Amino acid sequence: MKQLMTGNEAAALAAKMAKPQVVAAYPITPQTSIAEKLASYVARGELASRYIKVESETSALAACMGGSLAGARVFTATSSQGLALMHELLHWASGARLPVIIVDVNRSMAAPWSLGVDHNDSLSQRDTGCIQIYCETAQEALDNVLIAFKLAEKVLLPTMVCLDGFYLSHYSEPVDIPEQADVDRFLPRRKAKYRMDPNDPFTFGGGVSPQVLFGLRKRIQSDMDSALDCFRQICTQFFRYFKRRYRAVESFEIKGKDIALVTNGTLSGTVRAFVEQNGKEKGVGLVKMRLFRPFPKGEFKKAIKGLKKLVVIDRNLSPGSGGIFSQEIRSAIYGIEAALPIVSVIGGLGGVDVSIEDLDRLVDRIREGGDLQDETIWMEA
Repeated sequence: MKQLMTGNEAAALAAKMAKPQVVAAYPITPQTSIAEKLASYVARGELASRYIKVESETSALAACMGGSLAGARVFTATSSQGLALMHELLHWASGARLPVIIVDVNRSMAAPWSLGVDHNDSLSQRDTGCIQIYCETAQEALDNVLIAFKLAEKVLLPTMVCLDGFYLSHYSEPVDIPEQADVDRFLPRRKAKYRMDPNDPFTFGGGVSPQVLFGLRKRIQSDMDSALDCFRQICTQFFRYFKRRYRAVESFEIKGKDIALVTNGTLSGTVRAFVEQNGKEKGVGLVKMRLFRPFPKGEFKKAIKGLKKLVVIDRNLSPGSGGIFSQEIRSAIYGIEAALPIVSVIGGLGGVDVSIEDLDRLVDRIREGGDLQDETIWMEA
C-alpha cells in the first residue's frame, strides 16, 4: 500500500511498526512531529509503549538507556542542539553496548540560531561509537529505521538514522507501507542476552582496570567492523521481505564516466537529477554514501573503480579542515587509490538550496581549474 507522507511521518510509522516498549520524547524543530505522531499512536492504543515525556534530550537518551538495560526495545528522536546534549550519554550507550535507536533530523548547529539543514550535528558524534545511516527519501526513512533496529540489536551498538531537516522531514512523497506481519517476521521481538534482572544479576557500567577498558574498546572496534557485514546481510533479508534493495554505497550512471559527485542525504536526489539530465555530456556520475559509521571502505573502493576524479560535496564543515566526508574518503583510499584526485566542496550549509544549475557550474569549474586538491571549493549561497 502506498501513502503520501513526510519523512518524519515515515520515520514515526517505522518506529511504531518496530514496536518499541519505551519511547522517550522531547520536542525540537524539525523533529517535533515524530514525537507528536508517536504520542498519537500511544494515545489511540495503536502502540503499546511506555511514552516518557522528559525535560531534556539528555534525559531522553538516559530514559532509553534505562529501558534498554532492562531488555526493552527503545526509540527516541532529536535534532541539532538536542543531539549535542546527548553527546555525553552516547559514549555511555555505546560503551554499555545498548542498541538505542535515534532518529536525528539534521539541523545546523548554533550560533547563529538557524533551522536550516546541515550535517554537523550528527557528524559531531562520529567518535562516540554510534552507527550512522543517512536517508535520501521518505521511503528510505521508513526502511532504514527498520533496518537500524535489526542492526543495532545484532551488533549491540546505538544506531542513528539521519534525515535532512525540512527537505526530507516536512516534504510529502509516496511511501510504500509494508504489512505489519512482514515487519514482525523481519524484526522479531528483542531478546536481550544481558539485562537488569534481580533473578539473574549482572554489573553494568562499573569501574574497570585500564587493561579491561582497553579490551572493551578493542571489542567495539571489532564489532563496528563486523557491522558492515551485518548491514549487508540485513539489507539482503530486507530485500527478500520488501523488494527494496539497499547498500552502504550506491553508484548511479558511473560506467564510462571519469568524474563522480559523492554525496549523502537529500542532496543525492538533486545530483541524480543532474546526472540524468547532463551526466552524459559532462562525463559525470553519482556515488551516494548511505552508511557513515562504520565507514564502508571496501564498498567505496569498488564503487569508484575506473574513475579519474572524485568531487565530494559536503553539507557540513570541520573548521580548519574542510568537509568531513572528504576527509574520510581521502583516508579510505590512501595508499590504494592515492593517485585519484579528490576535490572537496562545501555546499548547502544551513539549508541553502543546491540546484542543478549550481552543479552544472561546479562541474565546469572543476574541469577548467585543474585538480584543485589543495583547496576547498565553496558553492555560491
